[in-house]
Amino acid sequence: MTSVLGDLSQLRVLAAFAHPDDEGFGSGGTLAMLVARGAQVTLVCATNGDVGEISDPLLATPETLAQVRQGELRDAMDVTGVADVRFLNYRDSGMAGTEENEHPDSLNQAYAATVIAQLRDIIKETRPNIVITHDPTGGYGHPDHRAVCQHTTEAFKLAADEKGQSLQSTQGKDDQASFLLYYVCFPRSNFQRMWRQMVEMDITPPFASQDVDLVGTPDEEVTTTLDVGTYVDIKIASLNCHRTQIDPNGPFSQLPEEMTREIMSKEYYTLVLPEDKSEKDDLLASL
Repeated sequence: MTSVLGDLSQLRVLAAFAHPDDEGFGSGGTLAMLVARGAQVTLVCATNGDVGEISDPLLATPETLAQVRQGELRDAMDVTGVADVRFLNYRDSGMAGTEENEHPDSLNQAYAATVIAQLRDIIKETRPNIVITHDPTGGYGHPDHRAVCQHTTEAFKLAADEKGQSLQSTQGKDDQASFLLYYVCFPRSNFQRMWRQMVEMDITPPFASQDVDLVGTPDEEVTTTLDVGTYVDIKIASLNCHRTQIDPNGPFSQLPEEMTREIMSKEYYTLVLPEDKSEKDDLLASL
């Protein structure tokens, strides 16, 4: 059902992420809003999350986790309303320096040109006006997040070249449809705020070995902030489908619910391309 807030049935969006559940944290509200208003959304997941957490051994084993997580993502997108879900079927690479990084089927070991070509072909097929992916920091530095950012960016540029789309501003050019690349951001100040709260509550923060002052996107790189409070319940319900990854006793789960909902009610992006962008090019912000 299309929302009365504005018909987006002519808008096409492609979101490319590394693992099942990556789509939810930074852009789950945006995806729910786009679907509710009629946009055509395609979600691409590069890996199957093979080496992720298993919150409850009754949910999966290391041997079945990839299949289970694919199912969790499909369930999550049923909640969000995204019907077009695609997997590139690479193996989760795990964190840098682990054995998983060396696995021949991992995204980390895949030829960049091969992954870029897969993403380019999907872009050519779906003809999105907006492409959304990880930012270069990978949020907390995950190599698969960084790789998907790099590969999606290159695929976007190739697709633009192949269709003769200038990566310059489309404002005032009636013959050119919008073709915009956004990075999902996790503002550094938000990470720092959550870390401080965890320390005050005597909770060991995740990624404790990392410098919190270097985790996340520098705040000054954020170009677009969306209030997705209307869709935060859908976002949370969708994230809850990723049951293997939700530790009810984990550090994020122990944060005050009011704080969690507040943080999750805003989503942040960097408009990367076109290169000579102006505020008028920021299609997400205009929604």
